[in-house]
Amino acid sequence: MANEVLTGAQAIVRSLELLGVDTIFGLPGGAILPTYDPLMDSKKIRHILVRHEQGAGHAAEGYASATGRLGVCIATSGPGATNLVTAIADAHMDSVPLLAITGQVGSTLIGTDAFQEADIVGITMPITKHSFLVRRPEDVPAAIAAAVTIATTGRPGPVLVDVTKDAQVKTAEFVWPPKVDLPGYKPVTKPHGKQIQAAAQMILQSQKPILYVGGGVIRAGAHKELLKLAELINAPVTTTLMARGAFPDSHHQHLGMPGMHGTVPAVTGLQKADLLITLGARFDDRVTGDVKSFAPGAKVIHVDIDPAEIGKIRFADVPIVGDAREVISELNDELTGLLKGKKPELAEWWKFLNGLKERYPLGYTPHEDGKLDPQYVIKRIGEISGPEAIYAAGVGQHQMWSAQFISYERPNSWLNSGGAGTMGYSVPAAMGAKVGQPERLVWAIDGDGCFQMTNQELATCTINNSPIKVAIINNSSLGMVRQWQTLFYDKRYSNTDLHTGTDSMMVPDFVKLAEAYGCLGIRVEKEEEIDAAIKLAIETNDRPVVIDFIVGRDAMVWPMVASGLSNDEVQYARDAAPVWDGEE
Repeated sequence: MANEVLTGAQAIVRSLELLGVDTIFGLPGGAILPTYDPLMDSKKIRHILVRHEQGAGHAAEGYASATGRLGVCIATSGPGATNLVTAIADAHMDSVPLLAITGQVGSTLIGTDAFQEADIVGITMPITKHSFLVRRPEDVPAAIAAAVTIATTGRPGPVLVDVTKDAQVKTAEFVWPPKVDLPGYKPVTKPHGKQIQAAAQMILQSQKPILYVGGGVIRAGAHKELLKLAELINAPVTTTLMARGAFPDSHHQHLGMPGMHGTVPAVTGLQKADLLITLGARFDDRVTGDVKSFAPGAKVIHVDIDPAEIGKIRFADVPIVGDAREVISELNDELTGLLKGKKPELAEWWKFLNGLKERYPLGYTPHEDGKLDPQYVIKRIGEISGPEAIYAAGVGQHQMWSAQFISYERPNSWLNSGGAGTMGYSVPAAMGAKVGQPERLVWAIDGDGCFQMTNQELATCTINNSPIKVAIINNSSLGMVRQWQTLFYDKRYSNTDLHTGTDSMMVPDFVKLAEAYGCLGIRVEKEEEIDAAIKLAIETNDRPVVIDFIVGRDAMVWPMVASGLSNDEVQYARDAAPVWDGEE
């Protein structure tokens, strides 16, 4: 029986349907227009028309991060494709499974500087797992299938498929399943047994072990295995910014988030450990500080699906390449057999760590400037909304406070731009999360600077009945930059005042802007108004809600390890001496 003859554009849509894609975020233009025509007829794929291609990319990221499935975005050639670059880079840094499909000028026009031509394959090559250029319609099914395979297996990440306009228009036999040829691409998921045994022995010999958990545990869906491991070996747990929710915050073994703005017990615990059990983490500079002085007395077990990460920053005494869930599961089996129902005796280690937890809890000093305390606002959002909600943060102070003051009890409930630190991530990511998880409450916690970069996607939310809740932590400043100017630049506030929430100027007026987009707009300036506003937002489900919280501009994120310094020099509060001088 002969195969059906389809245009390349029809083949794109049919391939996505057969691969289980149900949602695409995109914006049409000339070079991708042939694909938008059959997309209109699809009964299986919902297309959501965004207002900016960057919004499409972040929405696809949010969808992927909230559901654990592939996120898909689509754009035209030239500026449409380059507008996706920020989101692609973001997905690359944070290991988000993302498929970006772009139109390209006709094959004969490539290299001629044709209208809206850009070498998007060349541009994205350093920030994708792979980039395809498709010039023939018969190559479409294999390219799409390969792209999905690459994006979702091994270490997840973004893949780009750039399809010329003539390849979309011309016809060819549609062959499914296509032959997918990926020479050299064979991700290792199952760990080596001897490495598992070596890791188990090293854990049992340790007196001060600590679990250093990264976002790879969430991407692998390994949170249950992690909980079992932690309780099995009685070890403290730290969860990085990308791993919040991988281990319950309420668990007594959790020390919190490590890093530049991590908790004192987490930062100091890593410094004093004799063994780092590193699971799906990559020794990021925001965690290690000065890497030469990071955890100086610790041996390292390093588990990662990506062999390139192991040994890249810190030598691994026991390197284990494999899927985090499979590795931890096998490690649990090995340790269960060795422990025979007994837990390692770590009384002195826990005495030291519990002392830090009691002495240095997370907190803040209320300011007396008449403005709201941002930490309290965010804390109340978390307490009223609960751990079942999804929280998507922008980048800056509000991101750190959201990581610190909201309790995360489950994976895929905390979305943020960790590696790239992308302003403008929050609103479209929350939109994507809400599309993927429509029954869950979704908050975008944003700064007044970040919000202005992608707030146009509120129109998309309104039109598509995605009633996200947006909390603008409005300090009328680029807050984190201002904090650094306060601490390191003699309070010379060069170009950080945004005039969005001062007594004399509100440009723009976020309440009016929200209303213009069809949202409910609320402004909160008094502490006694906070709870009622949050509850009204939660109860309003016929449209998005934007709450403009007017907060003090001099609030600081503490604790803090200044950039480039040793984690030994963690500061608990402004102008305070280091909390730990290297001695117990």
